[in-house]
Amino acid sequence: MKLSRLVQPGSPLFWLMLVLNGLSPVLAFFLHTYDLPPAVRLVVVGFALGNAVVGLCIAMRLMRDEPGGGDPTVVGTGRRSTGPR
Repeated sequence: MKLSRLVQPGSPLFWLMLVLNGLSPVLAFFLHTYDLPPAVRLVVVGFALGNAVVGLCIAMRLMRDEPGGGDPTVVGTGRRSTGPR
């Protein structure tokens, strides 16, 4: 797992991670600024927690995967196939 693999502008997961990480401060701003009813506050907290978990999972996946790497079972990726022939 390498931190340098986190930045992969060619990967849609990278851009999704950036959007999710940008959404976190917005959700925190709404929670701290506005006096929301308890039900709405619970929904926003649920979205914030889900957002953090999904963003962390995407970051971990990006750090594990090779940049530009595809499915190892697809022919032509330069990797050895692990599936049966």
